[in-house]
Formats: sequence, structure tokens, C-alpha cells
Amino acid sequence: MRLSLRRKAKWPFEPGVGADANLAQTLQVLRGKWGEVPLSEEGRARSEELMSLSDENLLKVWSEGLLDSSTGKAFDARGWYQLLYKDIFRGKKVMDVGSGLGFDSVTYAEAGAHMTCVDIVESNLEIVKRICKVKGLTNLSFCHLKDLSSLDSLPVDYDAIYCQGSLINAPLEVTRIEAQALLRHLPVGGRWIELAYPKRRWVRDGRMPFTKWGRKTDGGAPWMEWHDLEKVKAFLAPAQFEVVFTLDFHHSDFNWFDLIRRS
Repeated sequence: MRLSLRRKAKWPFEPGVGADANLAQTLQVLRGKWGEVPLSEEGRARSEELMSLSDENLLKVWSEGLLDSSTGKAFDARGWYQLLYKDIFRGKKVMDVGSGLGFDSVTYAEAGAHMTCVDIVESNLEIVKRICKVKGLTNLSFCHLKDLSSLDSLPVDYDAIYCQGSLINAPLEVTRIEAQALLRHLPVGGRWIELAYPKRRWVRDGRMPFTKWGRKTDGGAPWMEWHDLEKVKAFLAPAQFEVVFTLDFHHSDFNWFDLIRRS
């Protein structure tokens, strides 16, 4: 049975949000939340506030956040995929959509990947630029996603598009518009890699409306929607993908999709 992308719940904002082809209004709504980014396994920070730190203190805070969120008990939440994809991405061109503070992008760039950080919040990107300058990294580029037309200047031959929790923050109709714009930059043979929240987590949390689930799972997110393979393939269609692997992990708090484009 073909999955319908229509949902009963309404995108909960003023008329027109999500309706414009370039999602300018939708991204503006989301921008109000996602200047607050994960800094450690449990903590968050606003990137605008981090901007006031000296380079030395910023690198210290950033490095401690990376260590806390990817090693020790946190390895099975983030560290495992950083370890895996460091080798897979070496020498490859990768677009990191919703790059946040750049923990993943900088990790992969240090291992030899050519990363493009894409984010809807300019101060998030400014933090990553400063980290790269201090570390002497030159194999990263940056794209402030004001609306989907901001993607037009990016190459069309990425080896992978990498979306770590950045596509579950809006209804599927909106996600489909964004995904279709991203796919213009992913040729046949490229990989679509996505971290999301699984249905099992939503059920465990009481099957609440996605507006309320966003407040519970991500501290005030205006929307949070679970994804599974059927939903992902539906918003990527008509492009066809072969599964490399999928899994639920970290006690079914997250799920993972690694797909290769075949048409």
C-alpha cells in the first residue's frame, strides 16, 4: 500500500507556513527554536551566547561537549556512527543538513571528508567556522539556509546527504519539499543518511500530537514526527533507494537510515 503524505494534524502556524515552495516562512518558524542546539549528552546552549566566548574558551567548551556527547556512556548514542562514518566519508563530499555546532562535520573533516555545513541558523554556522579556524581546517564550506533557494549554489555531485535529526521537525508534506530540493544535489549512487526518532519512542511517550511531542522530546520544538523506512522512501519518491542498513538504537530513542540512490 502506498503511504499517503497527508496528515490529520495541521502545521500549527499562520496561513502560508509550509505552503511556499522555498519554505521561507516555515524555516523562519523553526529558526526560533534551533538556535538552541545540543552541546552535550544532556545539555543545550544558544549559539548566539557562545559567540561571546574567546576562541580559547569556545574551543574548550566545544571540545568538552563533543567528548561528553560521543564517548563513554554516550558512545551508543552518537559515538558509534562517528567512528563508522569517519572511514566511509574519507575523501568524499558530504552535505551535513542541520549541522548545529558541527560535532559530526568537524569529526569527519578531521578524518579527511569534504564537508558542507548547512543550517537555518547563521550563528550555528559562525560557531563552526570559528572552531575550524582554530583547528586549521580548510575542507569545510558553509551554507546558511535562508530558504531552499540557498541550496542553488551548492554542487550537484555530493557523495552523501547526511541529516541528523533535522528532517523530523515538520510535517511530512513540508519534509517532502525540503527533501526534493536536497535530492537535486545527490546523484545516482549517492547515499542518503538520516537519524530520526522511531515510532516505538512515540508510542512509549503516549502517542501525543506531534506539536506536543516536540515540546517533550526537544524542549520546545514546534513539531516532532517519527520516521520509519516507509515514510522516508515516500518523501524521497519518485527517486528510488536501496537499503544499506536501518536500525533502532539507544533503547529505541533513535533510528537510522543509510540508503543508496538507484534512480
